Amino acid sequence: MLKLLRIRRRVPCVYVFIALGLVWGKFADAQETKPLINATFEGVVLDAANGESLTGATLQLAGVTHVTKTDRRGHFQFVTGQKLPVTLIVSYIGYVTKEVVVTETPVTIELERSAANLGEVVVTSRRRRELLQEVPIPVSVVSGALAEESGAFNVNRLKEMVPTVQLYSSNPRNTGLSIRGLGTTFGLTNDGIDPGVGFYVDGVYYARTAATTLDFIDVEQIEVLRGPQGTLFGKNTVAGAFNVTTRKPTFTPEGRAELSYGNYGFIQAKASISGPLGEHWAARVSFSGTQRDGLIYNVATQKRVNDLNNLGFRGQLLYEPSDNLQILLAGDLTRQRPDGYAQVFAGVAPTQRAEYRQFEQIIADLHYELPSRNPFDRIIDHDTPWRSGQDLGGVSANVDVKVGPGTLTSTTAWRFWNWNPSNDRDFTGLQGLALSQAPSRHDQWSQEVRWAGNLSTSLSAVVGVFAFGQQLNADPAHTEESGRDQWRFAQNSQSELWQTPGLFEGYGIKSYPSMKTFSGAIFAQVDWAITPRLRLLPGIRLNYDDKSVNFRRETYGGLPTDDPDLLALKNTVYSDQAFEANIDDTNLSGQLTLAFKASDKINTFATFSTGFKPVGLNLGGLPNANGQPMLELAVIQPESVRHYEVGVKAQPTRNISLGLTVYNTDVSDYQAQVQAADLSVNRGYLANAEKVRVRGVEFDGTVRFNSFFSLYGSLAYTDGNYVRFTNAPPPLEETGGPTFKDVSGGQLPGISEWAASFGGESATRTTSFLGQEGEFVFAVDGFSRSSFSSNPSPSAYLIVEGYTLLNGRAGFRAAEGVSLYLWVRNAFDKDYFEQLLPGAGNAGHYAGVLGDQRTYGVTLRYIF
Repeated sequence: MLKLLRIRRRVPCVYVFIALGLVWGKFADAQETKPLINATFEGVVLDAANGESLTGATLQLAGVTHVTKTDRRGHFQFVTGQKLPVTLIVSYIGYVTKEVVVTETPVTIELERSAANLGEVVVTSRRRRELLQEVPIPVSVVSGALAEESGAFNVNRLKEMVPTVQLYSSNPRNTGLSIRGLGTTFGLTNDGIDPGVGFYVDGVYYARTAATTLDFIDVEQIEVLRGPQGTLFGKNTVAGAFNVTTRKPTFTPEGRAELSYGNYGFIQAKASISGPLGEHWAARVSFSGTQRDGLIYNVATQKRVNDLNNLGFRGQLLYEPSDNLQILLAGDLTRQRPDGYAQVFAGVAPTQRAEYRQFEQIIADLHYELPSRNPFDRIIDHDTPWRSGQDLGGVSANVDVKVGPGTLTSTTAWRFWNWNPSNDRDFTGLQGLALSQAPSRHDQWSQEVRWAGNLSTSLSAVVGVFAFGQQLNADPAHTEESGRDQWRFAQNSQSELWQTPGLFEGYGIKSYPSMKTFSGAIFAQVDWAITPRLRLLPGIRLNYDDKSVNFRRETYGGLPTDDPDLLALKNTVYSDQAFEANIDDTNLSGQLTLAFKASDKINTFATFSTGFKPVGLNLGGLPNANGQPMLELAVIQPESVRHYEVGVKAQPTRNISLGLTVYNTDVSDYQAQVQAADLSVNRGYLANAEKVRVRGVEFDGTVRFNSFFSLYGSLAYTDGNYVRFTNAPPPLEETGGPTFKDVSGGQLPGISEWAASFGGESATRTTSFLGQEGEFVFAVDGFSRSSFSSNPSPSAYLIVEGYTLLNGRAGFRAAEGVSLYLWVRNAFDKDYFEQLLPGAGNAGHYAGVLGDQRTYGVTLRYIF
């Protein structure tokens, strides 16, 4: 056993976090305990085309948290501590959001109709509500209504609507979420590094990317920010962030229920109910459940696998005694129990090993036949169960306090993740690997305090402090165990000792990884209106990270023996290993944006930013070289990012909106997740690539030809390459050659050069159906991408071919009452891979994660 001594990179600046208490105390002293009510105003919200009242339209006072909705007559009323005039932001599903300055009461507000699309125009990414066209950030927005109607009930479905998003999942733990090809490392997950894409729900940071596989629960809106984020959000991220906002409790009773049924036994039920509990209290309770039969047939067990079995609950309690104070308590719990995430045999690559070590010769010697060599037959014969059970949940408290000309927000949260998997990593009916399991328990806590507001008529700011801690442990141990056929996969000589009966059967390792992390930061961003058309937005972030890992791995089982030759054979497969590492680091990063409003219809911006991904620790064991662990890989250097971006947002007419962004991102010490032939690191290990570069162009646009027909689309060109990676593992076909390879100039994994989403919707005029008012709609959505590399080291065999998917829906939509849809996904039943993975030990065969075939069904929704 070897030990790695404690490492310290820099002296921590922990004293900066004393500011948390000072800031809170200062703002608390400034808070008024009793609001002064100066204005009461009311009005109605109408359809501009026909004058009909709009029930359930949302109205929010700009700059504060006070929100109300219209009643059945389209009427609303505000009791506020602000004096008239005030600015209202008015939004309604299917209509263009509008800013209205209220100078007198009552007021009549008319909204223009728009089709559902990616351009809902109110965002909160900059910690305030503002129009999307005014925001100098590349951001895509998907409304909760559009996500529901299009069947995008999780991030994996949502990626088809935002072409710059990539998500790859061979199971929830091994899920990679990237934006523009950067973010989570590609391949099998290593828990010792931070995600590069932040995932937030109602301001709470989710540290484990497994959360992205969960069903959305009662979502209002999803904002996808592209590029480094660190001066507006608590957790720094090098590639972007998902900002998910759920529907909040309301003081007007409302509710919704939805039931979907489709082929393959698909059933999905959703429900939520909201209303007042008193004068100042309101609550909301939400539920989501999804079930579907398996899409792959296992001939060994004679049952279908890769089913869906998801349950999720969310509860919220709102206390709002005045316009100046809002407290929101929330709790959620999600449970997944799929018999799923099996991968199918996809092909064989000839390696550089001797002929007897090639996959085809191995299975011939073992007298084994694959059940099918066509992956799209969707047939397997795996003898180890596939299990991906997980429980994820937590509680949070959001406090919004009006302080002077802004709002002070405190977000406190605790979350957990329990993971209970089982995998068949040899991807065959042979007993190569009998067990591959990594049950884990993850706990995290976070605290963010942030003030956002106007310092003067030309200056606004966001200032915050953030603290985050997490602990991840095996529960109780991670297990890799060989079966009776492992001797033939591991055999590296012609010695007859390899055939010793029972030598490897039941021989395995139990690993006990443990990681603790603390991260803290101070961040700020200023928005200075130099002139009415020219703005300067500087931002800065000071970050401190402290990480420690304790890793222990012990061998067990197999044939008991004292024979040194037999022990040497066993050690070529698995060996004991132990190391410790502890490292802390500080980092200063920031951004500078110049925004210019060329006219009332054209906004431009240019951004330079720096970012980083914190230091990483290998939590899956270290590869061996000359029989010894490569201790130099225990600590992985932090990523360093330099990012340049220019963009234009234009609205040449009231019916057309366009956006164009050009960017270049350079990453030093890129944290790559790589897989080697060493079975002891079957889940892969971490390594630094010296430099990578990602650059591209993004275009999005919406055209509304009239009130009832629109088209929308997004197109992304992305060029991602290793500028320098001299010490990469070889690709699958070069296994048996040199241990490492220079892959400089090679393509980064997971990136399609071209990707696009597109669609359109047509709606009738308001009509009566089922005794209620609504509209008939017909919509088509599509997603297309070119081929991409599916291996950290580019491989000629692990290339996923490009594909195009087409989805459609038609039905009746009502703001209140009953809505009914027929829908189809992958309408042309396209066969495609989402990911390709080499088999454990790199014998030459590889497996595929299959995309879903054509699915169709009906959805019934009721809203009151």
